[in-house]
Amino acid sequence: MLITNPACPGVSGNWLDPDWWGSQARPVSAGGRGSAWFVDTGQGEMVLRQYRRGGLIARLSERRYVFTGWQRTRSYREYQLLRRLYDQGLPVPEPIAARAKRYGLFYEAAILIRRIPGAVPLPEVDNLQDEGLWREVGRTIRRFHDAGLDHVDLNCDNVLVAGGEVYLIDFDRCRLRLADSGGSWRNRNLDRLHRSVAKRITQVTSPRRTALWQSLANEYHG
Repeated sequence: MLITNPACPGVSGNWLDPDWWGSQARPVSAGGRGSAWFVDTGQGEMVLRQYRRGGLIARLSERRYVFTGWQRTRSYREYQLLRRLYDQGLPVPEPIAARAKRYGLFYEAAILIRRIPGAVPLPEVDNLQDEGLWREVGRTIRRFHDAGLDHVDLNCDNVLVAGGEVYLIDFDRCRLRLADSGGSWRNRNLDRLHRSVAKRITQVTSPRRTALWQSLANEYHG
């Protein structure tokens, strides 16, 4: 299965294979379990990500998942979700292509998205102690929640900042819910991000982290 963005003609299945790019595929340092690369395609710089398991199950099969239908593959579902979010004008990268390859009862998958120019993960921004930045993060997350997005892996590395704008990335296993379907999933998203902040924002003292998080929370709930 190969899905491509009509706005990017000429995309082939090879584009979703890091070995095909050779030295042009540069590993992404933050997050991704070593499964994401920057690639300069000639149609702009993009990010290629292969789906890989984490935890103990990765010892059995790092890249293969049980095949239950093309439309249930992780790459298909993330591409379609990302397409919907992008078309709604939410701050996400543009989806370019998604691929799944079947191997008997299993499949491997990859997705290609356009790189956001100048974007860096939240822990790496220069103005990390700017309360205005944290308010913008809170405002952005609220936009996504109001659109019904349940981001099951909302962590610091999946919050990017570019030119003062905040973006969310990595929508694997995420889903759209009814915006008024209760607050439990919203709270789970925020709790996960809060734990990530405590773990990853170590260059800021604990009291200051608490104050910055409160700025985020106030803007989110405001």
